[in-house]
Amino acid sequence: MAELLNGVRRWTRDEMAARVAADIPDGAVVNLGIGLPTAVANHLGADKEVVLHSENGVIGMGPAPAPGEEDYDLINAGKQPVTLLPGGCFFHHADSFAMMRGGHLDCCVLGAFQVSAAGDLANWHTGAPDAIPAVGGAMDLAIGAKKTFVMMDYLTKAGEAKLVPACTYPLTGVACVSRIYSDLAVIDLTPHGPVVAELASGLTLAALRALTPGVRLLAADTLKEAA
Repeated sequence: MAELLNGVRRWTRDEMAARVAADIPDGAVVNLGIGLPTAVANHLGADKEVVLHSENGVIGMGPAPAPGEEDYDLINAGKQPVTLLPGGCFFHHADSFAMMRGGHLDCCVLGAFQVSAAGDLANWHTGAPDAIPAVGGAMDLAIGAKKTFVMMDYLTKAGEAKLVPACTYPLTGVACVSRIYSDLAVIDLTPHGPVVAELASGLTLAALRALTPGVRLLAADTLKEAA
């Protein structure tokens, strides 16, 4: 793996978040999942009106509060303090899940342990000893949102790809992921298979394929490879 990634400049988590934010259209109602996706809120520019929803019962969130201005009665689903924009509000948990299940979210951005080549998502339980499985609203989001984006590191700490031929962890949703934003590549999940749209600086498609055994990675017509 070290040889394959030699000279590659991985995207930072903030750069990944900014890349996701760039693809969220003006006027969209969006849920940002726990973990990496929460950073997307800090990269939504003033030129777009994006309505952020949290399954614990908040809509109309803004960026993270400045240090010292946190209000821990106003938090997202990950218990992080948030801000509320003009017009934002909070409400009953059941109403929040009705929004998710009723197809009222334009997209959600979730983390993942694994994504299959067919777009299946596993992000709530690895089966590890002593792990506490807690799916929360992930199943409702993955299936209820009109589009599901995944934001994740491409490799596990052991160096294994999280994009796999078939998920080996318990599924959150089936064929629900539209696009993966990772530190190495942006990949669309299409009926023809995973299509690489962008590569991190210094990474070739051949190297990414070598990191992703068993998955047939296609190249987008617009893909520009490293020299």
